[in-house]
Amino acid sequence: MLWGLVFFCTVTTTLAQGLMIRNYNVKDGLANATVYAATQDKDGFIWFATPTGVSKFDGKRFRNYAKKDGLTDNEVVKLAADSKGRVWFFTLNGKPSFYKKSVIHNEENDSSLIFNSRSHYMQYAFEGKGGYIWFLNSNNRIVQYNGKEIIYDKLGASGSDLYFLMRNDSIFHPLQASFHLESLRDPSNSKQEIYNASPYPLDDSAFHNRINGSAIVIIRNTLYSYTAKDAVCFFNGAEWGIKDDISHICIDNDNLWIGTQRALYYLKDYFKGERQITRLLDNHFITSLLKDRDGNIWITTFGDGVYNIPYKNFYFSYLDNTNGLYSHSIFSISKDKKSDLLLIGQNAGVLNTMDAENSIRQYTVDTTSGRNSVLSITPYTNDNVLIGTDNGLYKFNTLSRKTTLLKAVRMLKDVDVSPSGKIRIAAKNQVVALDDYAISDLDMLVTSLASINDSAYYVGTNAGLFFCTDGRRQLLPAGADTLRKVSIKDLKWIDGSLWIGTSDQGIYVMQNDNVIKHLSTANNLASDICQQLYYDGVGRLYVATNRGVSVIDVKTQTITRNITSSDGLMSDDIRGVYADNDTLFIATSNGLCSFNADHIPVDTVPPVIYLNNIRYGDSTFLASNSFVHLYQRKASFEAEFGTIVFDLPELVEYQYNFSGDTTSGWVTTMSNIIPFPDLQPGSYTLMIRARKYKSDWSKPVSIDVNILPRWYQQWWARGILLLAGLLVVLIGLRYIIRRIKQAEKRKTEYNRRIAELEAKALTNQMNPHFIFNSLNSVQHLILEKEEKQALNFLADFATLMRQMLNNSRKSYISLEEEIAFLTRYLELEKIRFAHSFTYHFIMEDALKEYTIYIPPMIIQPIVENAIKHGLAPKNISGYLEIRLEMVDDLLYCSVDDDGIGWDKSNSIKSSRLIKHESTALSVIKERLQIIKSFNGSVGKLEIIDKFKSGFGNKEGTLVEILIPIVKML
Repeated sequence: MLWGLVFFCTVTTTLAQGLMIRNYNVKDGLANATVYAATQDKDGFIWFATPTGVSKFDGKRFRNYAKKDGLTDNEVVKLAADSKGRVWFFTLNGKPSFYKKSVIHNEENDSSLIFNSRSHYMQYAFEGKGGYIWFLNSNNRIVQYNGKEIIYDKLGASGSDLYFLMRNDSIFHPLQASFHLESLRDPSNSKQEIYNASPYPLDDSAFHNRINGSAIVIIRNTLYSYTAKDAVCFFNGAEWGIKDDISHICIDNDNLWIGTQRALYYLKDYFKGERQITRLLDNHFITSLLKDRDGNIWITTFGDGVYNIPYKNFYFSYLDNTNGLYSHSIFSISKDKKSDLLLIGQNAGVLNTMDAENSIRQYTVDTTSGRNSVLSITPYTNDNVLIGTDNGLYKFNTLSRKTTLLKAVRMLKDVDVSPSGKIRIAAKNQVVALDDYAISDLDMLVTSLASINDSAYYVGTNAGLFFCTDGRRQLLPAGADTLRKVSIKDLKWIDGSLWIGTSDQGIYVMQNDNVIKHLSTANNLASDICQQLYYDGVGRLYVATNRGVSVIDVKTQTITRNITSSDGLMSDDIRGVYADNDTLFIATSNGLCSFNADHIPVDTVPPVIYLNNIRYGDSTFLASNSFVHLYQRKASFEAEFGTIVFDLPELVEYQYNFSGDTTSGWVTTMSNIIPFPDLQPGSYTLMIRARKYKSDWSKPVSIDVNILPRWYQQWWARGILLLAGLLVVLIGLRYIIRRIKQAEKRKTEYNRRIAELEAKALTNQMNPHFIFNSLNSVQHLILEKEEKQALNFLADFATLMRQMLNNSRKSYISLEEEIAFLTRYLELEKIRFAHSFTYHFIMEDALKEYTIYIPPMIIQPIVENAIKHGLAPKNISGYLEIRLEMVDDLLYCSVDDDGIGWDKSNSIKSSRLIKHESTALSVIKERLQIIKSFNGSVGKLEIIDKFKSGFGNKEGTLVEILIPIVKML
């Protein structure tokens, strides 16, 4: 989009201020640079007809439609928008088509549009009652569309032509602004009066209303208001110097726009009787004119695209090098109120003046080579102003228009005049009091001055604020520490307060050397970079910045408003400001703007927001307030929307809420696309609203979004899947636990087998021990010549050995087998020891109810020890008692002898026997531990010397053992 400043000439020789005009062309998205017509539809979109299709415009984006999108032909010559929201396309092939609700209707998708045009195309359209549309084709035939079919007219009236439709304007409402005719004479209406000169004054409100409410006929370069009663000419181009035929017209309130094949003419306040005409867009072929609902003017051209004049630009006047100024860059602005002469300072030493008649003249003030811009214009004495340039200070007389050099000084920055007229100059590194003194060679850059009175003044520098008097003539630091290192740009002394504009920290206000106020962008200042301060004398301070103008109320020290290019300025780079009563002049780097400071138009009406399309996954869907779709995995949901805003569309803000509950807050964005990645199944409400520059938020547009779940996302499917998953997990856990148990079982069995083997090995360790002792006994009998007893002993010993071998292969034997084994063993021992002891078994009756299994060879070593080490050393016959009982699922066994006792036996034994005994007892203890490892039952072995353990005077040893058992019924 291009911005152009178009100048114009009045009918006199004076120059006047121009209008800011935007241009839209192919590079902005327009379908073609040649545009035949424009219209605005019911929703607010602007449509353009071109040779290569149509363009729909919302202020920011063009959406183009061609034959592939449904047009019957790409060459669209006219457009018409009816009250039902349809936009009709007039193509050269004569086939009717229209756009409605995002679809182009034609004879292929809408049977009501099937029509034989007979090679004649539509020229004009009217809307009748009931929504009927009446067309007039190039064969001067009327065609009717009733929503069901399109047919040639059935009016049955003679002379059913364009005159007939215009004559019956109470029935047929025209859908175009004007009609081109060769003649006004209606053959069917001989009583109609024709006035080539208006009998009514233009400022007559009744006549103005008639023009707005009736058909307008264009005959060459004249305009007529046409009714069945009369046709009245209200504009004659020849009287205004327009010789070309009028192509199109537009009535804008009291203003009249005239388009021709060579230029556009603007007659401001024409219907108020004003006689000023403005020529715009010179050498442009104007094809149509349109005033939209907001008051913007649209101009279509043949080959130059579309031009737009925003409504608010009519409140501004613009000056630059295209309409009278030397250049577009302005450095200073002021006005001599006595002569009403506006003074505009520019580069190349040029001073522009503009008088009350808008006549502009140029004067070269500074002819020095190099930089010689006019930097400041300061009121001085009657008929004189001070002109400060890069190279010196000049006096300019507003009556004689002559310039006088007052002081040549390099790099002048500011000029200040005291209340009595003393002139002081800030220039580079010096302060000059004209015709008095100079403070030179300062180690800082002096930027500004502000007089307190005739003898005292403040000096602003790039190194802070200073104070000086004519008497002392020395710069002294001033203000609080805050201002000591601040780079100062401009100073203004206002009613006892010093206002300080800085290079990068906004505005400071100082009273009595104390900073009482600081204003910055945090307080809504347009920018912290201040370029100039201007006080209008009535309580308002204007701050020129690089981002617009801030207006400050001096009394309250608050920012009341900001004025920027968004409000209509030519640029945000502000060089100077001047207020003349209600008119504010703002000098920018791109020209001069002037306007009524208190009547800047502000469009507070919220914008129209529309839904463009919806994208889900790889598919795009037409706009709708309801969207239902089956869930797609990892598919993104996107809503694309827009607003119809023709002024500052780039400043439109959007807010959306996806919960349907506005209390949860809105998300703000500048994008017109809202993405929701991987939207899960569910029902949602998307609400979207927008606001344009300085307007309120629009009413939200709601979209109901329903993403349907797949079968596997249904609650029952998820329940089944959950149960199946749990079942699989349980089966898996069961399998794992089973495997773990099997592994543990195998490990336990393995350990048990190892333990059994170890126990058997220990048992087998005892077999040689018993065999050795038994053979000693046989040897003893043989030596004693008791061969028969030895033979009997050997027979019993053989039986005992077989039994012992059988038991050694088993982990457990029955208690009965153990008792039988012990009995045979004891009998053999009685023989060996010559019947020197007796023995007795005592078994609890409860043991007889069960089959008890115990490890083999547990009791035998204890019995053997009792005989050999307790009873054998005794001189008299001894007694051995073996008691068996059940104690907590363990077999309690006590071996009680009345021998010499444990301690005494230990004292008289030989070293060999000690080792033997220790080995036997330790083996028993180890076997009990092994049994515990695979059986879990805890055994016990305890040896008690009865004499020492409180059994009275009884001697002997009591051995108690708890044996883990296996009990079976």
